[in-house]
Amino acid sequence: MYPMKLIAPLKDYIWGGTKLKTAFGKKTDLEKVAESWQLSCHKDGSSIIENGEYAGKTLPEYIEAAGKEVLGTDCASFEYFPILIKLIDAKDNLSVQVHPDNEYAMRVEGEYGKTEMWYIVDCEPGATLLYGFQHEISKEEFARRIADNTLLEVTNAVTVHKGDCFFIEAGTLHAIGKGILIAEIQQNSNTTYRIYDYGRLGNDGKPRPLHVEKAKDVTRLCPPTRPTRPEGSPVDCGGYTTCLLSSCEYFTVHALSLKSEAALQVDEKSFHSLMCLDGSAELTSANGNVSLKKGDSVFLPANFGSYKLTGSGEYILTTV
Repeated sequence: MYPMKLIAPLKDYIWGGTKLKTAFGKKTDLEKVAESWQLSCHKDGSSIIENGEYAGKTLPEYIEAAGKEVLGTDCASFEYFPILIKLIDAKDNLSVQVHPDNEYAMRVEGEYGKTEMWYIVDCEPGATLLYGFQHEISKEEFARRIADNTLLEVTNAVTVHKGDCFFIEAGTLHAIGKGILIAEIQQNSNTTYRIYDYGRLGNDGKPRPLHVEKAKDVTRLCPPTRPTRPEGSPVDCGGYTTCLLSSCEYFTVHALSLKSEAALQVDEKSFHSLMCLDGSAELTSANGNVSLKKGDSVFLPANFGSYKLTGSGEYILTTV
């Protein structure tokens, strides 16, 4: 048992930029990096352990070897590894899309649905995203507006600011806008139903597929109910400040603003996933030490015990 630094799978979707390479230190020959999967056990790309006894193994291979106990008791009810954590650099608009809930996704796609949260790490002035609808609409109006390309007339466009937080419950129509860099914590799913894609062509020169009929099945045709700010308020803990960003049955996410040091504890309930968004720190513990810099992620198994972060910067701490 030791702190495991993770190497992230990288995705070069057409709307991505270069900030994850230039500002977050992602090493790749890809021209653009849209997504960095910071913590992943998904079949479409799993984290690779960088250090220690399991160096070179994927995170799923480690869990299989060490046993599901390393995930914690709160993960026992999940058939699969429950979450996926990403950094997303949107140089261009993402498609207008929706994700199904567990019941629909398992029945139709064979994997979990997707509830997620977004934390705005950085954004260009005036950047916007789509978050649900301005007002409730009927299924008939939804179908008509998809058909005649007027859907954006009734979607809810929100101007974003660094530090904003969005909870995207399964079924919520959404789209990240250009000029936004986010941290996304989500269910462990890669099922997305595109509704509108601005008439773009994919890397193969053909229009990217839409999934209109499935989207009609699962989209909630109403405004979102959660505010676009963190769920909690900042709490001063001396050497650091913590703030609850979002919590649900799948994940609990805190932002840590490290000023000098933070003493933290991993109990039997859940592993810790720690991601550095800015700054640097030394993670020290009786089970081993690692250095953290911007763009790094560390996995700490359940029952790891106490550890200390010494340094400064901004971090995202996720548990189940």
